[in-house]
Amino acid sequence: MLGLQLPTDPRWVNIVEKNISEILTDHAYCEQKAASTALSLVVGFPEHEELVTAMIALAEEEISHFKMVHEIILKRGYTLGRERKDEYVRALQGFFPKGGSRNTHLVHKLLIAGLIEARSCERFRLLSEELEDQELRKFYRKLMISEAHHYTLFLKLARKFEEEAVVQEKWKNLLAYEAQLMKDLGKKETILG
Repeated sequence: MLGLQLPTDPRWVNIVEKNISEILTDHAYCEQKAASTALSLVVGFPEHEELVTAMIALAEEEISHFKMVHEIILKRGYTLGRERKDEYVRALQGFFPKGGSRNTHLVHKLLIAGLIEARSCERFRLLSEELEDQELRKFYRKLMISEAHHYTLFLKLARKFEEEAVVQEKWKNLLAYEAQLMKDLGKKETILG
């Protein structure tokens, strides 16, 4: 369903289990960045009412996810660590050429956000099935469902601002690029990359 060309190696869960506090901190910041991305789309493209309405709702949901992750961090006696540079997201943001119309720029942002949500969904599924920690398995199962909805939302919105065939071609190329990225970056205690 997600269209990802390179699935996460299931051994990634072993890395996560040895670094639960690290993955939770990384996950918390992923949720915060997702909320920020939604709000930046509102600021950058306020003329699109449907987009603005969807992004306000998404920002609220993502910040509630940040709160849930933070509560787990505190409950387990951990401290929210410092944010790390996100090589994966930075590499994705460099995929599409600069320039073009506002609509083209918007479509590129939506496709990148959709791919980030798709990869998060795929990794949350893996955590919900493979982690030994039953509480976290249940938690990630719940979030996996939200991420799947977010992924489809971004693709649906992209199709509103560009012809279907153009969006599909860009999505296909972005997926191929992301698969190459995952070969190099997919082995850390991070949610993405």
